[in-house]
Amino acid sequence: MGTRRKSRELALQMLFQADLGGQPPDDVAAEVKGFAEDIFRVARDRAPEIDKFIESHAENWRMDRMAAVDRNLMRAAVAELLGFPQTPRAVVINEAIEIARKFSSPESAQFINGVLDSIGKEIEAGTKA
Repeated sequence: MGTRRKSRELALQMLFQADLGGQPPDDVAAEVKGFAEDIFRVARDRAPEIDKFIESHAENWRMDRMAAVDRNLMRAAVAELLGFPQTPRAVVINEAIEIARKFSSPESAQFINGVLDSIGKEIEAGTKA
């Protein structure tokens, strides 16, 4: 998908949020952009740690053998689990599954769900210890 298509989808989502949520357009734009940049930053800054989590929980899968969409979707979700612990694990995983259903293969949602659930439990156990 081209950059312009992605931008159009994002614009639609932002307009929808402003329309139904009653938020001023500038607030919606700032929130969407800020949150996306925050997830991206955590994913890049903690890339080795995130990839290690994914590889250790994706049994019999190396990162380079995973579909690029799946690999990067899991990176973003793990970044959110690590960087935004106030967001419930179930919400992060559900959002990742929904995005996988849209952008990846039908089998990906189940794979991503299993890997992220396992990672999420480990992260939560580590923060409670």
